[in-house]
Amino acid sequence: MGDYYNRIERKLTDALAPEHLTIEDDSHRHVGHAGVHPDGGAETHFNVEIISQGFEGQNRVARQRQVYELLSDELRGRVHALSLVTLTPEEASKRRAG
Repeated sequence: MGDYYNRIERKLTDALAPEHLTIEDDSHRHVGHAGVHPDGGAETHFNVEIISQGFEGQNRVARQRQVYELLSDELRGRVHALSLVTLTPEEASKRRAG
């Protein structure tokens, strides 16, 4: 895993103590697109799924703002895009149950 992946993982883990955290570097699918780093695009686009009790009582927009704030340095740097799924443990359980 790269430096930005590790930074994202550490910041989200430290701040939100997630029950589940998946981070996928999806940059290879965006090579040649606007905003992709000129060296080939590694670590510019990430898909993040995070399940945390810390999201309890927050709507989807507030959760995403919280994540964007936590990762503001990365977003000002190399990271161009984040795709976020932010759930509470209860919401994740309901989603799995179908």
